[in-house]
Amino acid sequence: MAGGGKAHLRPIEDVLISAQDVVVEFPASRGRVVKAVSGISLDVKEGETLGLVGESGCGKSTTAKALIQLPPPDSGTVHYKGEDLTQLDAESLRQARTDLQIIFQDPISSLNPRRRIGDVVAEPLKVWGPSDSASQVEKVNAMLEAVGINPDDTRDKRPHEFSGGQCQRISIARALVLNPQVIICDEPVSALDVSVQAQILNMLEDLKAEYGLTLVFIAHDLAVVKNISDRVAVMYLGKLCEVSGSDALYESPAHPYTELLLNSSPIPDPDVALSTDLVEQGDVPSPIDPPTGCRFHTRCAYVSDRCIDEEPQMQKISDDHYVACHHPLASVANSAGVSV
Repeated sequence: MAGGGKAHLRPIEDVLISAQDVVVEFPASRGRVVKAVSGISLDVKEGETLGLVGESGCGKSTTAKALIQLPPPDSGTVHYKGEDLTQLDAESLRQARTDLQIIFQDPISSLNPRRRIGDVVAEPLKVWGPSDSASQVEKVNAMLEAVGINPDDTRDKRPHEFSGGQCQRISIARALVLNPQVIICDEPVSALDVSVQAQILNMLEDLKAEYGLTLVFIAHDLAVVKNISDRVAVMYLGKLCEVSGSDALYESPAHPYTELLLNSSPIPDPDVALSTDLVEQGDVPSPIDPPTGCRFHTRCAYVSDRCIDEEPQMQKISDDHYVACHHPLASVANSAGVSV
């Protein structure tokens, strides 16, 4: 059940990014507040791909953007290479962001329709260098070729002359041009055809290996997340439910919400027997007025009075498998000495 705690965090010296107690809220009408992210803690090792999953509106994109201070969280800390980004002045943060890039969900609207592709990809270089045009052109050509785009045919064209998949490749080239260490992939394939999705995902895996990238990958498609992620974090209504290695989470989910998500994923087999054992209860509550205790208790088949009154904390199920639930679907490991 959606809750808090830090039992799943690894030593800060062993990770590239560590976020603790991150809170992001947005103003709403009549003085109300949207509690988009409520005390999230997570980390990412260098070279790792962290998958963030959950239904629409659960705070996945807001959490990932808070890691790169876009926008900065209302409270909490985000350490990158041991340095707290939330405490940096504007210029220091501006420099740190060259290491932290993002690929947006809509590949077409994320590109300036009035600018030529060569200028779009080269724009970061005009700010950070190299300053000479020949070096910029060489770098742009190299990045376009790395994402499978012919630079000679592309540089002088504008975004409307390309398909969605080609525009996403161009967006990836722009993100790579400053040699970042971390890339936030905000549902980078959700707007693309299935065949194009596979091409982009394979390309991201190749680029990760070639450039030593660390990825935070957001997606609705659970199969995509399983195949590309080393570790998966499940979110519900601004809280973390479960954190685990990819294979363990899909083979034995410990959280009722994770089980619901996995059982909601369609199986491409016309003869498969449909399960009616797990039925979703109720509607998703509003992030303006989230439920007390466990935020999933209004839809959970295992709800008890404790769930209504007390927020669950992360507890260890097995090696690198943690769940925030009072009634986990798997036995809790002997976690003596594990801080929650």
